[in-house]
Formats: sequence, C-alpha cells, structure tokens
Amino acid sequence: MDDTRAFISRAHFMSLASEIEQRLSSSEIALTWLAAEQSDFIRFNEGKVRQTGRVSQGSLTVRLIDGQRQAYSTLTLCGNLKTDTDAITDAIATLRDGLRDAPDDPHLLFDTAAWSESTQRAGTLPSPDTLPHVVAQCARGLDFVGFHAGGTIARGFASSLGSRGWHEVENFNFSWSLYDASGRAIKSHYAGDTWSDAVFANKVEEGAARMPVLARAPRVLRPGRYRAYFAPAALQGLMESASFSAFSARTQATARNEFYRLNIGEVSLDPRVTLTEDLTLDITPRFNEDGYRRESVTLIEAGRAVHQLTNARTAREYGLTPNGATAGEAPSALSMQGGDLAQADVLHSLDTGLYIGNLWYVNFSDRMNCRMTGMTRFATFWVEGGRIVAPVDAMRFDDSLYAILGSELERIGEQPELLLNDWTWGERATGGMKLPGLLVRSFELTL
Repeated sequence: MDDTRAFISRAHFMSLASEIEQRLSSSEIALTWLAAEQSDFIRFNEGKVRQTGRVSQGSLTVRLIDGQRQAYSTLTLCGNLKTDTDAITDAIATLRDGLRDAPDDPHLLFDTAAWSESTQRAGTLPSPDTLPHVVAQCARGLDFVGFHAGGTIARGFASSLGSRGWHEVENFNFSWSLYDASGRAIKSHYAGDTWSDAVFANKVEEGAARMPVLARAPRVLRPGRYRAYFAPAALQGLMESASFSAFSARTQATARNEFYRLNIGEVSLDPRVTLTEDLTLDITPRFNEDGYRRESVTLIEAGRAVHQLTNARTAREYGLTPNGATAGEAPSALSMQGGDLAQADVLHSLDTGLYIGNLWYVNFSDRMNCRMTGMTRFATFWVEGGRIVAPVDAMRFDDSLYAILGSELERIGEQPELLLNDWTWGERATGGMKLPGLLVRSFELTL
C-alpha cells in the first residue's frame, strides 16, 4: 500500500482541537484522540525485497459528552484543515443527535484537570532506499526472511477543558528468520530509535553462526522437567499473554485475574523480580484517552504485588482511584529489572538443558494457578556442558509463571532488552517491553 498524504502534524491536530471546541454548546465537553503515522514497510524473502510501501494516515476519534451521556465518532483525516474541519462539523452534529436518545453512562469518568504533556523524539532510522542493500550484503548466502517497519508514530489528546497531549517518536522494528534446508529457523529482531548497520550485521552474524547446528539431527526429549534459559524474546511470549489481564484492577475485582493469589498475598515471587509499567521508556504516550496523565506504576516489587493498572471506568465502578491505565488495563511499557547474569555466561551457567529463543501459541491452561501452555519455536537448542549441541523440535510446555518467576528462578540477565510492539494491523502500535533473559532450574515439557 502506498499513501502519499501528508503526515498529521502537532499543529494540525491542535488546530482541529480548537475547531471542535468552537462548535460545542455550553453543556458539552469534547475529548479528542489522534492516532497517526508515516511508516515505511519492507518485506524480505531470500534476502531480497518482495514488497515495499509507505503509509501516511491519521484517524481522529471525537468523544462528545453531555452530563452523563456520551457518544463517539472516528473519522479519517486527510491533512487539509478545511476538509478535516468540515468532516468534524458533520461528526459533531451526528453525535449531538445521538446523545438525545442515549442513556446515562453509570461508569463515565474522565479527568477534568487542565494539563499539557509533550514528547517529541527524533530517531536515526535506516533509509528504505539503502536498507535492502545492507540486508543483501549481510544476508549473502543465507535464506533470510524478514519484515521491517519504521517511521514516525504520533498520538494526540485534547480536552475542551484545557488539556493537551502530544506523543511523537521515530523508531523501527525489524524481525527476521534464517532458514536451513530442513525448514528449521533461527529468529532474530532489532528494534529501537537509533539504527546501526554494524549492530544489525552483528545480529545476523550471530544467527548465522548457529545455522550449522540446525542441520544436525534434533535431540528428542521426553516429557519432563528440564533446566532452561529463556531469551528475552521467549520471556516476552509469556509476559505478553499474561499482560492481557494479569495486571488489571478490573479482573482482580472480579476474581478473574491470573495473579489473583499473588495480589492477595497468598503467594509471592522471587524477591529479585520487580515489574513496572515504565513510562520513562518513552515508547508509549504519557496520557490516555480519558484525559489522565500517566505516570510509571510499580506492579510487582521484590516479588510482591504492589499495584494494578486501573482505568477510569474500573475506578468509577469499583470505587478505586484511576492511575492512567488504558482501557484494556494492560501494560504498554512493561519493564523488568535486570540481574547479574552476563550474556557471555549464559551457556556456561545453563551447563546442560534447554536454550529457548522463542515461544508461540502461549495461553493459560489454569488461570487461578497462573499455569501457561504453548510451544517452543525458533532457536530452541539442547545444550550440554555449556555448548549448543543440537536443535530441539517444537514441544509443548505447561508450567506456572509463579514457578518460573518464583521457586524455579535461578538467575536474571543483567541487560534487559527493548522489545517494541510489532503490531501493524490497521496501524503501527506504540509501546513494548524491556525484559532480561531468565535462567530457571526446571521447566516442564509435556509432549
């Protein structure tokens, strides 16, 4: 897809916010949310470009509130002030008509304070014109399959009560796999806001160095418990599935939270485990669609639950205090504190067991005991005496996150890795995770 429309700038958004306010009656309040981007996408196969395109798009959601009644309308922006203003005028008229018959919303809550928040960070991104040449050079002789997305992402918020928020960052997210003739693969990724050809080349080289192992006969393992190391990307697979509801105040209030027993103090994790919704990473807006400014929230500290993520509707319904959580109450910048395991010492410290590079199809098998199941995927190896000796074909696991982060946790990697959200369905997502690797004493494979 190629879209040549102009990027929706901060100035354009603020002008639209002013236009909205001029069209409100004395009893009406408007909350406005912008999602915009200008992104380059490149898909590779066999180290060659198979698909490329640029997308410039912006969508504006206008939320009209009158008393305890509210209605929403989302429209696509074109970047022309008059055209966009005309569309907004029509949208407000439609919303106003809808509010006449709308019932009161008993859980409506939004911030009435006036504030200003801005993040604008320029990055050093790979050029879409030169990146294919870099890939071709680094992937020479390799079956390289990958997807790159990079560019500018913006989010904006405006309240007719005076609040203004802007979040604009440039970043990239590149994930790829190196395949051998057997169909096995090693998956790698590189994400951030400062691209380096040398760093990318080194990551490709690290994967290529392990390709000869994939050609060996796979080690067949019986179901049972095995010593294991989870690379940051593998831990991400576990934490992403947990994050849908395990940190939510709503699911805790309704006893559907996977960390319910942790939150009531019935169990605890290893005291070295600290998890934070870390807004200092600047990978997600410091404001939400209900008009609340967002601050970092400590979720687990020294192995014990401290806070849950609470959005405005949950706060209103259950008598809690909102802390800036988004509507889904899932962390958008989850960060785990590092430990003392250097990357160079991982295989030696593992000695004999599983090196797990990625996990897939992760879900819960027993929510109340925080048990998760899924499959090992790319780059899972059998290690003996601190050396990778054979690949391990995909196997199903079933184990408790309480154990992985608790009784079975041996060491934590010293350098957490930034793993940006790679969601591109409809629009590029903000946010991500910053996670270390984990060495555990035992991990249960079931078949």
